[in-house]
Amino acid sequence: MASTDQSGLPYVPLVPYNGTGAAGGESLAANLNIWYQAGDITFIIFATALVLLMVPGIGFFYSGLARRKSALSLLTLPLLSLAITSLQWFLFGYSLTFSPQSSRFLGDFSRGLFANTLAAPAPASPRVPDLLFAVYQGMFSCVTVALATGAVAERGRMLPCVVFMFVWATLVYDPIACWTWNPRGWSNRMGGLDFAGGTPVHIASGAAGLAYSMMLGKRRGHGTQELNYKPHNVGYVVVGTVFLWVGWFGFNAGSAGAGNLRAVMAAVVTNLAAGVGGVTWCLLDWRLEGKWSTVGFCSGVVAGLVAITPGSGFVPAWAALPTAFLGAAFANYGTKLKFLLRIDDALDIFAVHGIGGLVGNICTAFFAADYIAALDGVTQIKGGWLNHNWVQLPIQLADSFTGGCYSFVLTCLILFVMNLIPGLQLRVKEESEIVGIDDAEIGEFAYDYVELTREVGNDLAAAETASMYSEQHSQYPAIGREKTRMPAVDFRTYGMGSTSN
Repeated sequence: MASTDQSGLPYVPLVPYNGTGAAGGESLAANLNIWYQAGDITFIIFATALVLLMVPGIGFFYSGLARRKSALSLLTLPLLSLAITSLQWFLFGYSLTFSPQSSRFLGDFSRGLFANTLAAPAPASPRVPDLLFAVYQGMFSCVTVALATGAVAERGRMLPCVVFMFVWATLVYDPIACWTWNPRGWSNRMGGLDFAGGTPVHIASGAAGLAYSMMLGKRRGHGTQELNYKPHNVGYVVVGTVFLWVGWFGFNAGSAGAGNLRAVMAAVVTNLAAGVGGVTWCLLDWRLEGKWSTVGFCSGVVAGLVAITPGSGFVPAWAALPTAFLGAAFANYGTKLKFLLRIDDALDIFAVHGIGGLVGNICTAFFAADYIAALDGVTQIKGGWLNHNWVQLPIQLADSFTGGCYSFVLTCLILFVMNLIPGLQLRVKEESEIVGIDDAEIGEFAYDYVELTREVGNDLAAAETASMYSEQHSQYPAIGREKTRMPAVDFRTYGMGSTSN
């Protein structure tokens, strides 16, 4: 067949990758875009942005659940995790996770600083360039760290938490992600099925959150009426849920690695799972209290999304219903475990993400189907119990419990060592916990009226002091003065700081 001139075409024709150079070729010598479909690149860029939006979504969700005096810190920490973890991922995190020469447990530093990371096909997603895949996967690391650091709620210092982000991403997230998603990883080679992060993201962050809560100790007043409070801003919880629900489309559908039917199926089951999970948790709460809890619905949405994550590219659409139902139900009842364990997991990170991720991994063993994975035109799997592949369940359990135990133990060790280092003590002092993390660690507040109330309290205290002084030096009795004086209020009662600050 005679060759034709393609220079005048209104698009870049797709050419099979020829293996030129470690980085995919020289941009000054050839058009490196010919190896990929523009639609696939656009799709993953968009999915990357959606996953990034999940980070502030986590912040709003956590902040709304906490008390007012620590609201801003829980909005700030996820954004800090985005910055710190992105840097760690660029320096060596991506290399430790996805380097082509990795061992079964961890990669090397050959791709550090994104070296030789440009136009060659990604090791775990050959339909997009390596550089794009690196940025997309970096968002997963950021989300995982943001989820775990919510455990510092209302009692943890911010500096040690920031140091923990960098160390934990290196020693915990990168190895688990390597053995799960790197083609050379032991779980991947064994046949483990984890499409978008059941173990590396959710089980790992849930176990880390439980360990961090244990190492920090219980909040002041735990077990008393002082901590018997409702979430201070349910609107924040709703906004965070919306961010997460939307962002999860990029999380799951983008894990297909290209714009194809497998990505479409992942989007379908993601949306179904969110709805079923929300209704399930809401009904479980209504059964006990007779109220249609907004917080319960939002928690169920997240639990449903967590449960469907590992199987979103493996299971048929109908499987989203039992997966989300079981994920939300087990997570709901799992919130009681912290009382049995005597660990103050303030935001129920372990229940929603640890237990929800475990349920999702198990359901993937039941419902994974070979014909769903093949929707991308490339992937071949043995499937789960739907394909009579009975061994898939012990494989999923081995991956889940190995990841969870590894994360819990390493997190405890990291925090134990950090707490021995001067300046990196994990917990704030009691007086700082009383006035709130926002005041003690940031010096700013999520709401203007917190500072306004403090100023009013200072004015009242000053007025009372001046009045007492004038009474002591006045020759006239203070007739009727007590009836008009406003009593000074201890604003610590309302979580608004000390009147002396």
